Amino acid sequence: MKQAILVRQDLKMSKGKMAVQASHSSVEAVLKSDESKVNEWRSEGMKKVVLKVKDEKELFEYKRLAEKGKLVTALIRDAGLTEFKAPTITCLAIGPDEEEKINKITKNLKLI
Repeated sequence: MKQAILVRQDLKMSKGKMAVQASHSSVEAVLKSDESKVNEWRSEGMKKVVLKVKDEKELFEYKRLAEKGKLVTALIRDAGLTEFKAPTITCLAIGPDEEEKINKITKNLKLI
């Protein structure tokens, strides 16, 4: 079991902003997930990977692929009150779910 968090690289977020946005996506995806999957993931140590996507278009393509694969997703839109001047889509969490299902979709992405 694992969770993947995809972060847009074109936004050039500070490390702190990126950490907060990734955290938001992780929590939101867990809240949307089946309790039995969350419990299994927790018992295995809650494995997560944070991966790079080029831009919003690529982020939405991975969202589409994940949903096609029947995986839970959580898309995060920052309110635009600090680093961004307007509401901005920043990242996407996929899972937690079976590692093989997530890897099938995210295998070509690089770690941050």
